[in-house]
Amino acid sequence: QESMHAYAANVYTSVVEELMKGKQRKFIAVEQEFFRLWWDAVATDAHKQQVHQLLQEGRLEFVIGGQVMHDEAVTLIDDQILQLTEGHGFLYETFGIRPQFSWHVDPFGASATTPTLFALAGFNAHLISRIDYDLKADMQKNKKLQFVWRGSPSLSESQEIFTHVMDQYSYCTPSQIPFSNRSGFYWNGLAAFPDPPKDGIYPNMSLPVTDDNIHLYAQTMVANIKERAAWFQTSDVLWPWGCDKQFFNASVQYSNMDLLLDYINNHSDEFGVTVQYATVGDYFQAVYNRNLTWEIRDSQDFLPYSTEPFQAWTGFYTSRSTLKGVARRASSLLSAGESFFTQYVQKHPAGSICKCGALKQLQSLRWAVSEVQHHDGITGTESPKVKDMYMNNLMYGVFNVKKLMASIIFDMNNAKKNGEVYSSVYSKDSGIPDVDQYVVVYNPLAWNITTFVTVSVSQVAMSVFDELGHSVPAQVQSSTESSSTYDLYILVAINGLSYQKYIVKPSSSEQSAFIGRSVKYKRRDLSRTDQRRHRLFPVFNNCYQIFFDQNTNLMHAITVRETNQTVQLTQEFLEYRVNGDAAKGPISDNYLFAPNASAVPVAKAVGLEVVSGSLMTEIRQYFFSNVTSQDYIYAVFTRIYTVPEDYDGKLLCHRIEQEYSVGPLELNREAVLRTSTNLNTRQLLYTDNNGYQIQKRPFKAYVNNTVARNYYPMVQTAYIEDDNTRLMLLAERAHGVSSQGNGQVEIMLHRRLWNNLEWNLSNNLTLNDSSVVRPVIWLILGTKAFTNVLYRTSGLALEHRPVVMFGALSGDKPRLPRQHQQNSVYSSSVTVPPNLHLQTLSIPGWKYSSNHAEQVHSIHMGKQKQCDADFSRVLLRIRHLYEVGEDPVLSRPVVVNLKYLLQGLGSVMVVEERSLTGTWDVNTLKRWKWKTAQYPSKGFSNITDTLENYMVTVYPKEIRTFFVYFQGQ
Repeated sequence: QESMHAYAANVYTSVVEELMKGKQRKFIAVEQEFFRLWWDAVATDAHKQQVHQLLQEGRLEFVIGGQVMHDEAVTLIDDQILQLTEGHGFLYETFGIRPQFSWHVDPFGASATTPTLFALAGFNAHLISRIDYDLKADMQKNKKLQFVWRGSPSLSESQEIFTHVMDQYSYCTPSQIPFSNRSGFYWNGLAAFPDPPKDGIYPNMSLPVTDDNIHLYAQTMVANIKERAAWFQTSDVLWPWGCDKQFFNASVQYSNMDLLLDYINNHSDEFGVTVQYATVGDYFQAVYNRNLTWEIRDSQDFLPYSTEPFQAWTGFYTSRSTLKGVARRASSLLSAGESFFTQYVQKHPAGSICKCGALKQLQSLRWAVSEVQHHDGITGTESPKVKDMYMNNLMYGVFNVKKLMASIIFDMNNAKKNGEVYSSVYSKDSGIPDVDQYVVVYNPLAWNITTFVTVSVSQVAMSVFDELGHSVPAQVQSSTESSSTYDLYILVAINGLSYQKYIVKPSSSEQSAFIGRSVKYKRRDLSRTDQRRHRLFPVFNNCYQIFFDQNTNLMHAITVRETNQTVQLTQEFLEYRVNGDAAKGPISDNYLFAPNASAVPVAKAVGLEVVSGSLMTEIRQYFFSNVTSQDYIYAVFTRIYTVPEDYDGKLLCHRIEQEYSVGPLELNREAVLRTSTNLNTRQLLYTDNNGYQIQKRPFKAYVNNTVARNYYPMVQTAYIEDDNTRLMLLAERAHGVSSQGNGQVEIMLHRRLWNNLEWNLSNNLTLNDSSVVRPVIWLILGTKAFTNVLYRTSGLALEHRPVVMFGALSGDKPRLPRQHQQNSVYSSSVTVPPNLHLQTLSIPGWKYSSNHAEQVHSIHMGKQKQCDADFSRVLLRIRHLYEVGEDPVLSRPVVVNLKYLLQGLGSVMVVEERSLTGTWDVNTLKRWKWKTAQYPSKGFSNITDTLENYMVTVYPKEIRTFFVYFQGQ
């Protein structure tokens, strides 16, 4: 909002007005969040008319077209697609246009997922800028800044995309001019906060173009153009004009630019250069028309990113861990709320909930989850007040969607409308009062799941029943977070996209929950223990035996019971102590990680408590800075589960769940958990790109900053392995991860930093984060083949944990009549095979026609009036989770009958296959095919697999997007 007031609204207002004054002028715009705020609140009707005209003439061009320019390192693929879809839906509905080029100039490193997503969205070319400085220098020298990128090894050439890497000058105009000590080319100066200056005089306004200096200006510009031309294969040079917060006074910009461009073109014989205003689409069209043959780049990404020897941008992988966690929980809740609402609308057309209001509730969370994907959002590289804005918007959206889900349940159970409703989603601190409760648990995945949900209760003797009055397995024990409450773990088995209702009541009967019994061990002084002698005791379930050492209270080894194989495994917390004084050397900040020495172990003493019961054993380890400390600084809560015979406990049994408590840290400390094993991993680490695909990360030695440059983002998955055994780590928020030694993997969990770098201080960019964070990691240990089968479904089970809602019961029995239960809205489930993921099931609400000619015509005729949203169109996305050749069974293509898959929602009448964000009919989408040595002819590539009788074959790593229409809608 401050940016809108200070400059952003003026960018759109003045640019639109200036474009109308000269047919030669052009402009590109990227982030829809700013544009939509301007369109809805600032733009006049005349402005709106002009925007329509400029878009038709191709002089205003939207590139990327998402809500934001998303970060590539720490974002989840689902959220990247969401924010892209959110922006594209608005643009197509409003203007009938579909962006076809990217402008990813500012994310800190480039993921290999992005080119695949942009190809699936129908883009013809991709543009990036921030990659390692030494790699860029090498590519520049060898004219290799442009290539055809096959981001996905499985999708390969079908979703390849031409990619342009910006040269060393990146996306800003070079401002030095040799003939003046004032800057050049930035005639509107720098944006002023919080208010634009009344007199229109801004700081740092460049030297205006005059008859006296125009030749000098032209010489400077031409020299830079020629320098850059030497780094590319064609004689077309992309010369970006502008930078951050520019063009807020477009009239002074364009009037100076016009003079300069005309002068160069009038003296083109002398200069050897012609110049023209262009959009990024014009540039790529020119390069495409050259018909050159391009090199192919494989699926290797450009992470991590360094700007100079001591500037590794690997700190932001962990910065503001709380924001990263909240953003992911919000995304998961949104996905659950979307599928819940979609089923309600389809199966309950006469329901009492206002659909328009419900859509607004969902839209508030769509907007919040979309905006936080920004490359200065979820990255943690914003000032505290901007972080607070993201948090507030997320919490507001979360509140709305919880409220919607609770009202849907009450509407469907025809509850008394005055019954008190309150809901709590995945928080243990809901504090249930001492009355009979019901707990509604919704499974947002399209698989049957068996897992535990946790409910906070105020006493130990509790009973849990299902709706038919049968006793449900549960365990109650003291809480790790509060001394006055207990945690009740309820074993739930729920079909895909369905919910179950459980009754929780205080009990004195035989049918009460198991009680976890606690054994506390003596606190151990690590400095005094003999590390060679061990007193081991085991904790086990049906899958693992975990050995702890009573001499140290630390984990010692894990045995995989199926194969009887034992891996030595220890865990310790360490801290990197970093410099905050820019005068004394490299600093760590929100972006950068600059350790000046190896990490230091933190704990001098460890306390241990084991809570064991019939369903779960929890090992609580507390780490103290010295033997007599009152308060711990770190804790690990390790949980393993035992599942009764008649439940499918495969996933549950094979995960070792760890929850950490980290903080508050001391200043200029970066906290890591290092897991060391006896696996001979040769220091090779594997991490994921955005929860979509895996990258191989061999350890690289550098002259400087080796520790920080071997940190990588872990969005969902990381693992180490030897020839036979793999240790997988699955996360519910992003972290930095590294392997600093053979058999080791360390995860950065938290950072607290302050520095005196002038730029950081003036932008309030310090990370004095005194919070306590409680991230969760699931460990899976086993053979490669076995972990391959488990880790993708487990990662999604962690990401999309069940949604838990609470309600108080009135005196009468909550049992519904059987006949009512049968036709209840959620009695039928939606289930896909284990190698597919039903990624999206939602009602977008867009009003656009899926026939392009029709949509363009109705906009042209001005028929796009404000009317009710379209509730008949359902957006469905299905993703294949496996790579080609990754698993003998799960890597196979899967045939899905969409009519059969969705029969629980109603009778499917029409299915249309669409591009990733929904704006193209795949049968009319023809992307540019760029010439490579493998494919010597240029042309168009289009998707071949067609829909026959609702049957679709989903191939490895495909993400398929459909519009589905049901009978009666």
